[in-house]
Amino acid sequence: MRIGVVTFPGTLDDRDAARAVRLAGGEAVSLWHADANLHEVDAVVLPGGFSFGDYLRCGAIAAQAPVMQSVIDAANGGLPVLGICNGFQVLVEAHLLPGGLIRNEHQHFICRDQKLIVENIDTPFTNQFEMGEEITIPLKNGEGGYIATDETLKRLEGENLIAFRYSEVNPNGSLNDIAGLRNERGNVVGLMPHPEHAVEPGFGPDTSVAMRSGIDGLKFFTSVIKSFAVNA
Repeated sequence: MRIGVVTFPGTLDDRDAARAVRLAGGEAVSLWHADANLHEVDAVVLPGGFSFGDYLRCGAIAAQAPVMQSVIDAANGGLPVLGICNGFQVLVEAHLLPGGLIRNEHQHFICRDQKLIVENIDTPFTNQFEMGEEITIPLKNGEGGYIATDETLKRLEGENLIAFRYSEVNPNGSLNDIAGLRNERGNVVGLMPHPEHAVEPGFGPDTSVAMRSGIDGLKFFTSVIKSFAVNA
């Protein structure tokens, strides 16, 4: 399976995302922000970082990049798309996911191992999780506070579009403890924590099993490969 990983000016985690794809058994394909050609990939990852220096709003300029026009069209046609941290911000700015992301409630950048509750497994990126499963994924952001209108929040809750919630602590003031979303079709998923940083023993977050052994993030990538194999 060919999974495209987009690089914008200021992207930091594209190589980490590409490594996660390879560890899951996929082929990572580098996609450049100025190139509208998706090179026949089967899915796309928008990785974390500070695209275009986070000027205007986080993800606002990246959402207008040539590659994103192709990603939007492909996503509307059913292509699986995963947005991680800044990638989640890009998805929101591109109107592929609703709401917005603002400065953390405490006004500080945060970096921690974050517990999440899996709220939805009906997506290409979450099908290998269990409903209600608690996972630990690294989190690092300054503008991770999820906001939306009351009407949008009611729709997200009522239509089961929340993919992940923060567990034990809400690190950034996100409404309804929302850590990640999916779209109505289920092919687009965005979240603030970084699953690509929890894919390899010895480099993931600490767990009760052993220090730095967490690989909960790997299931995001094996899920989409499994989904592709089933639908191929």
